[in-house]
Amino acid sequence: MEKFVISGGKPLKGSVRISGAKNAAVAILPAILLTDEPCTVENLPEISDVTTILRTMQSLGAEVKVINKSTVQINPKNVNSYVVTKEMAEGMRASSYFLGALLGRMNKARVAPPGGCDFGVRPIDQHIKGFEALGARVTIDSGMVDARAERLSGSSIYLDVVSVGATINIMLAAARVSGLTIIENAAREPHIVDLANFLNSMGANIMGAGTNIIKIRGVEKLHGTDYSIIPDQIEAGTYMLAAAATKGDVLIENVTPKHLESIIAKLLEVGATVEEFDEAVRVSMSNRPKQCKVKTMPHPGFPTDMQPQMATLLSVAEGTSIITEGVWDSRFRYVDQLTKMGAKIQVDGKMAVITGVDELTSAPVKAVDLRAGAAMIIAGLMAKGITEVEDIDHIDRGYEKLAEKLRELGADICRMPIIPTDAQLMDA
Repeated sequence: MEKFVISGGKPLKGSVRISGAKNAAVAILPAILLTDEPCTVENLPEISDVTTILRTMQSLGAEVKVINKSTVQINPKNVNSYVVTKEMAEGMRASSYFLGALLGRMNKARVAPPGGCDFGVRPIDQHIKGFEALGARVTIDSGMVDARAERLSGSSIYLDVVSVGATINIMLAAARVSGLTIIENAAREPHIVDLANFLNSMGANIMGAGTNIIKIRGVEKLHGTDYSIIPDQIEAGTYMLAAAATKGDVLIENVTPKHLESIIAKLLEVGATVEEFDEAVRVSMSNRPKQCKVKTMPHPGFPTDMQPQMATLLSVAEGTSIITEGVWDSRFRYVDQLTKMGAKIQVDGKMAVITGVDELTSAPVKAVDLRAGAAMIIAGLMAKGITEVEDIDHIDRGYEKLAEKLRELGADICRMPIIPTDAQLMDA
């Protein structure tokens, strides 16, 4: 067990290079199961979620060859298992994508429910609705989701709510089925477009990704491909907010500025300076943030995955800010950790009222989920004194070499082992 130890109060300055998108990687890697030919994927982030998925691919029979730290070649020719166990899925939110990929490959899949962060119920009813529309029979048996079909065929599917996971799973399952599949009220996130581009590079016929109507004309066979994953919009946004929160000046490189428009808009609203370049943005700030209102929404709205980081910045803003969570039920679980550091936040259901304080104070805190962990890191960078952040396995799921990148920007942060107390040793 390890923790991050941060000596805060230092502005971040310099440049940081953004890694490949976590949310694209965890969809694209299972998609390789839809072919029998080798695929090479570049710009993979070095994070535990990717490691877990690669290990799961191997357990299913795929051959995984690591080319370098960000490139792998996967040969799925010998995949013969359609079961992803609870042990494989534990701690991995994206395990559900193996449902669509294995169903599309073998007409059957048996997968444990997704793990990952716990900030609300993760219903898969829209996933099931999509699979059943394609002709599958889906049951929940012994804690496993079991989907089977004698034959899949194209269908029209209207999602009752905008669901990134369901959109991805239906795309995976439908890529090789006969006929035309239409997904209405589809999610529009950049990683959905990236998955469509990846599948099309394999020979799929997918149109409309990035809009709310996606059309998939099934093809008989997909072939191998070489593909590079898009930059991570949430990692980029995290460094952007960290730069503003520490009154720093940071050039964030290897980004797609269009993917960051909603984040840039809020940074400008609170008083930060943002410069956009072809593949970079520069964020600087010297004054106290201004108050603002934020509502998280599906893309192109403000991302729910940036909500905890934004709340941390607004905790020291002038006046009172309001954040409304429009995606997840329990995303404010991190608030108790921020209040330990002096933040004044009142939560009522899906709304948080933030009364800005002059500064945060250091304290021992925990990362209750992936993005809340990033928020605790930002809070530690802002606060004077020593902040310790525990449960950092959540952070490792989605941020590549976080401490190393922050140190290059001038932060005083390191990983240290957690030494159990005598009482903890006795309990163990």
